[in-house]
Amino acid sequence: MTSAARTRRLAAITLTAGVAVSVLGTGLAGAGDGDRTHQVREAIHGGKARNVILLIGDGMGDSEITIARNYAKGAAGRLNMDTLPLTGAYTTYAVQKANPSLPEYVTDSAASGSGWATGHKTYNGAISVTPDGKPQRTILELAKQAGFRTGDVTTAELTDATPAVLAAHVTDRGCQGPADMKNCPANAKENGGQGSIAEQQIQTGADLYLGGGRARFAQTVKAGPFQGKTVVDQAKAAGYNVVTDAAGLAAAKPGQRLLGLFADGNMPQEWTGPAAKVGGTDPAKCAPNTQFSGPHLSQMATKAIDALDAQTRSKRKGFFLQIEGASIDKRDHAADPCGQIGETVEFDNAVRVAQEYARRHPGTLVVTTADHGHTSQIIPLDAKSPGQTATLVTADNAQMKINYATNPAGESQEHTGTEVRIAARGPQAANVVGVTDQTDLFRTLRRALGAR
Repeated sequence: MTSAARTRRLAAITLTAGVAVSVLGTGLAGAGDGDRTHQVREAIHGGKARNVILLIGDGMGDSEITIARNYAKGAAGRLNMDTLPLTGAYTTYAVQKANPSLPEYVTDSAASGSGWATGHKTYNGAISVTPDGKPQRTILELAKQAGFRTGDVTTAELTDATPAVLAAHVTDRGCQGPADMKNCPANAKENGGQGSIAEQQIQTGADLYLGGGRARFAQTVKAGPFQGKTVVDQAKAAGYNVVTDAAGLAAAKPGQRLLGLFADGNMPQEWTGPAAKVGGTDPAKCAPNTQFSGPHLSQMATKAIDALDAQTRSKRKGFFLQIEGASIDKRDHAADPCGQIGETVEFDNAVRVAQEYARRHPGTLVVTTADHGHTSQIIPLDAKSPGQTATLVTADNAQMKINYATNPAGESQEHTGTEVRIAARGPQAANVVGVTDQTDLFRTLRRALGAR
């Protein structure tokens, strides 16, 4: 079968499967005459990618996407992530630590991230190790080995689960800094292990790390050549330019490794507003967080892409970059609708940055997805929820009631076990259509990079 024939056959399969495809370059529902055949055919490309940009909305299930779209764009509007041409869903389950042959239907970010990072299912809390504790090579490590530049960006602590799965291997996600090793003593430097997540990230040596977690990197190394020094000292010795604010990020030159630590813990949320409560709230609007000091996720994404592009412009291989909008999840846990919406909208701005780069560089694979679903639901205005609700006034000037009921009021709301959206454009993007699994994303990324 010729290449052209294979492309036509794949396009036909894709259309038969009913894949969701958006009209590129528009934000309008039902744009054109509704026939998207041409857009599907144009979007299907196999082969290798020069660059891969993976965007993870933590906790960004279909409900969280819909809530953000309704609020920011209106029910008939479209987010940037909605315009990716090829869309599917993937399953998110983890496995039980005591019996890995059985599923854990509701995953955490560590197990789910390990799935796309390594291609292996594991237990909740594991960072890129199998259920028996064996480290598995990650997609970032494989990309680096294959000659690609690499980057890892998040609005959480850099040592949090989703950024950690790319560059560290520990048996418990809480082992973030040298002082945090109680739950994984075998991984500790003083016991002959590779060290905490922060130490391993510097040892893995991605070209840039941008996010929060400054306090973890300020901890003191307990063994090895940097004993008695901080992880920041270790980073500087490895050639990292360490920056701590938006001005430092803007001034950073692309030729040097870059470590951005913009908060002691997680970075501040973008928006504020009324928290959900039992019995509901009066209709309200969200507002910008006056305590936000930057940089925004879209600014970090722009800097990361520009820096990695500059480093690879004259080279045969490009870059692999993961960008996480982490606090969609964290504000969902807190039953904070404006918080989660603001984080989703800013994540969507980062998707726009990635898509604009991909349009100028057609050899770029862009994938947008989530690690798991979460608690928030849109319910009827007259519904009598036993949980916590908040009512917001949307871009349609209509009221939207958001419900949180996966735990009692005052307790952290929970993840859900639903499949979640995955969408893509560029080489290998057709492999996200239909229903796949998180581990399949690892293989799609690996094929795109030509990494083994």
